[in-house]
Amino acid sequence: MMFIMNEPITVSVTGAAGQIGYALLFRIASGAMFGTDQPVNLRLIEIEPGMKALAGVVMELDDCAFPCLNEVVATSDLAEGFKGANWALLVGSVPRGPGMERNDLLGINGKIFTGQGQAIAANAASDVRTLVVGNPCNTNCLIAMNAAKGVPNNQFFAMTRLDENRAKSQLAKKAGVHQNDVTNLCIWGNHSATQYPDYTNAKIKGAPVTDAISDAEWLQGEFIKNVQQRGAAIIQARGTSSAASAANGVVDTVRSLTTPTPEGDWTSVAVCSTGEYGIEAGLIASMPIRTDGKTWEVVEGVEVDVFSRAKIDASVAELQGEKEAVADLLV
Repeated sequence: MMFIMNEPITVSVTGAAGQIGYALLFRIASGAMFGTDQPVNLRLIEIEPGMKALAGVVMELDDCAFPCLNEVVATSDLAEGFKGANWALLVGSVPRGPGMERNDLLGINGKIFTGQGQAIAANAASDVRTLVVGNPCNTNCLIAMNAAKGVPNNQFFAMTRLDENRAKSQLAKKAGVHQNDVTNLCIWGNHSATQYPDYTNAKIKGAPVTDAISDAEWLQGEFIKNVQQRGAAIIQARGTSSAASAANGVVDTVRSLTTPTPEGDWTSVAVCSTGEYGIEAGLIASMPIRTDGKTWEVVEGVEVDVFSRAKIDASVAELQGEKEAVADLLV
């Protein structure tokens, strides 16, 4: 019997030898992202000093003999790295160092993401979808999107799925249920300490969260803070950032954008606003998203109460400030 294989999907990954990249690549190659019947080509991008480590990663990928891994290319050249990419996963970024202000970080990474956006526009496939993971991911995404002339804005995303997963886990533990019982959880705004995990519209076993969790003080205080500060808590506990859960968030994001959203539910990802929910058009802001597996849309009609409005506005204000800080890169 002859089996007809799908055409390979080409996935470009920056920062491929870093912690998140290392945790991510084997998930992609094993079929966790696109399915075990979908061949993938990996184009792995690193800066020149990281190429030796990347060579070791490629050896390990070879040694796994993944059935759906079709090809691996390792390079420090952006044109080669994004050649024919259907998905560009921008994982690598310069981390914030001691004494570094947020605006300094935006400026340094801004130049990196400008070059990557230009390379994506010049070399990737016309259907390329770009997911920015490297922080500050919303504004890095904004920069890359503006630099990628000719690539539609609706093909750019910044990851807030890790935050959604964290929020679902927190609610599930508090309610004594499995995280699968938590639905309709949206992260609004920026992937930062201002993000708003919206419990007011979330459901547990199909009912409002407040039916299962009556502690309003916890919901409006500790719950939100725990989600906002979770990354810092992990760094304090293990001495380094959350790599495996971030990589899992990347897999979840891509799967959610390429498979139909369950009826009545939504997922969180930051997209280019066109003015939905009073969010300034052109900002990359996290909102509730629904997809049929091919096209996506912002879910309309989600209730925003007074408490939620204030939280969303605070996060959007931060995004506006970041946009102003990199205005010279948005040409």
